[in-house]
Amino acid sequence: MVLRTFGWSFGLTALALVGALYLGGPETLLIVAILIVLEVSLSFDNAVINATVLVRMSPLWQTIFLTIGIAIAVFGMRLVFPLVLVGITASLNPVDVVTLALEGGSVETEGTYAFLLEEAYPSIAAFGGMFLLILFLEFILEEREHTWLTWLERPLAKIGKVDQLAVVIAISLLVIAAQTWASDYAETVLLSGLLGAVTYILVNSLGQLFESQGIIAAEEQAPETDGSSGPTPLVVATGKAAFFLFLYLEVLDASFSFDGVIGAFAISQDIFIIATGLGVGALYIRSLTVYLVRQGTLDDYVYLEHGAHWAIGALAILLLVTIEFHIPELITGLIGVGFIIGAFLSSVVRNRRVAAAAPDGSTPKVEVDQRA
Repeated sequence: MVLRTFGWSFGLTALALVGALYLGGPETLLIVAILIVLEVSLSFDNAVINATVLVRMSPLWQTIFLTIGIAIAVFGMRLVFPLVLVGITASLNPVDVVTLALEGGSVETEGTYAFLLEEAYPSIAAFGGMFLLILFLEFILEEREHTWLTWLERPLAKIGKVDQLAVVIAISLLVIAAQTWASDYAETVLLSGLLGAVTYILVNSLGQLFESQGIIAAEEQAPETDGSSGPTPLVVATGKAAFFLFLYLEVLDASFSFDGVIGAFAISQDIFIIATGLGVGALYIRSLTVYLVRQGTLDDYVYLEHGAHWAIGALAILLLVTIEFHIPELITGLIGVGFIIGAFLSSVVRNRRVAAAAPDGSTPKVEVDQRA
């Protein structure tokens, strides 16, 4: 199972490392390896969130996510998108942008590709921060069967009954960040943040709309049952619903990749080395997403989804903070991994407690874990 799921990732890792050693020597090999680890550590929580969406998609669209989606993630978001962003913010034509990127240069040298990308970072952080912040708030403000940080999640779920509270809180934090940390370019930050919020609301709403229509259609076409009880099969999204879920996943991946792309320039100024390292790291995230879906890990470890969303909330706040203050990527990655590990360990404890309470020693999915 592991080899079948991660086979492509393992193979391309070996190919990337051998190519880096052959073309650039041991130093390039080390840089590519570091970038792979950086991408995986920064986006580990992304895999968990992706799995919660991917499980609702048909096998065809899961395959599209693993093929076309990987091409978009590796080449589109880690290579082409930064080029487009620099061209727009610096008012440069595509040829000049590519020329600057190929020339390289330090992020501290004015006029270089890395410098211009760093200059665009406030807009990037505002867009990605708002997208991820609303995602986190909508999850944490909704009542759920299971709660992880119960002392905090239950009160938040109660106040979350106020309609559109997630959007109100997110925009309020954006205004505070723009006026406090970005007074010199507040309009740019506000516009980028609002675009991030609009993008989330639009893509998520369209996905939910078409998904609900697909579920209704599937229920109408489903054969009548004999009234016997049994588990209700999961209705997977197809057609327009699956397309917008796919689009949602790609925008989500983009929001997660921003800090990794910017942080990578502190390690290397070569766009091809950066794209190689981050691209291979993105492959591992995709493979991990599929592994979580096929193994049913989210059903077995019920707090993982909570931990991933808390990690997303932390990342969203950090993105807004980094509009003004630099925070090392190592800290960002460790915070995300810390939430995931904490949620996993809590899930293990919960499973043991429920199994001990069950008469036959099984691990039923019951609500006794609400005490966690």
